[in-house]
Amino acid sequence: MLDNPSTTATAEARRQIEICNACRYCEGYCAVFPAMTRQRAFADGDMTQLANLCHNCRGCYYACQYTEPHEFAVNLPAALAEARQDSWDRFAWPGVFAGMFQRRAGAMIAVLIAAIALLFGMALWLQPESGEGFYAYLSHGIMVALFTPAFLFPVLALAIGVRRYWNEVGGEPVHFADLRQAGIDAASLRNLSGGQAGACNFEAEDRFTNARKHAHQAVMWGFLLCFGSTTSATIMHYFLDWSAPYGPLTPPKLLGVPGGILMTIGAGYLAWVKTKADPSLGAKAFGGEVAFTLLLGAVGATGLALYAATGTGAVPALLAIHLGCVLAFFLTTPYSKMAHGAYRFAALVREAQIKRQSRGGTES
Repeated sequence: MLDNPSTTATAEARRQIEICNACRYCEGYCAVFPAMTRQRAFADGDMTQLANLCHNCRGCYYACQYTEPHEFAVNLPAALAEARQDSWDRFAWPGVFAGMFQRRAGAMIAVLIAAIALLFGMALWLQPESGEGFYAYLSHGIMVALFTPAFLFPVLALAIGVRRYWNEVGGEPVHFADLRQAGIDAASLRNLSGGQAGACNFEAEDRFTNARKHAHQAVMWGFLLCFGSTTSATIMHYFLDWSAPYGPLTPPKLLGVPGGILMTIGAGYLAWVKTKADPSLGAKAFGGEVAFTLLLGAVGATGLALYAATGTGAVPALLAIHLGCVLAFFLTTPYSKMAHGAYRFAALVREAQIKRQSRGGTES
């Protein structure tokens, strides 16, 4: 793995991981500890990989005998969280936005307000002469012209960031088996079940709960259902010549409504869980993370409200608010907590790759 100039966060994480590697009491915990035991010395790329494998379940902290007031002052969840956030800042593209939305709730709110104001203005001044459903207030062409670059930009930015990550951790050409194993681990959120109880210590300290895992599952599957709803609507519009609005028994609604419900409930639950967690066991930044979680919930909630208001005079205002939330979500994704999905999946792929290579596997 590449050895880049150490940051303070990386150096502190390395100090603590070396103590953990000597102790190995937590060897059976999440993916970090088996990965750690494969070597004795850790380059910066190794620390980046370990930090992104960590899902901050905090089980190791409550099992550790070297936490304060011990002179070693081990707080591995916090140390890896700081190193992980530092890596996201380094990989972010363009770099000028690094950390802006991860750390500042105010920046997230400013983008949200600006996006909603933009959509309000467009709905007021560019209202088409004809159209059905939402397109009576904002034409399909205007929506495509606005949201296509807003969607493609974060995809490009995250692709560049993940490429930088892959280079730093020494990633090699990926086999299908690596992607399959990483997909299984990500879908099951296996690393949110650290420790020996199959549950997480995130918000309940030394007690185990599945609240955070359930909230993550609701957000993840809700988001995927909403993405499937948008994808199906795109296929129906361009390939089946079936334009919106769509009925309640069509794929966009059958996927979008439960997806919106899951995303709204999951994001609210996740934000609540975060307020119960000990802030000293995570990265110092907090406001931006909660603001983004609430923004994600707002995307689902405003989408549901817009659907419920179909045919009423509330549609123009709700349309602007919902599309403003979606636009703010897209624009901030590469620099907010949402980016963790891309980097952690890359870390899982790299871990699966290393394990396969250690077994001498060559399946593809």
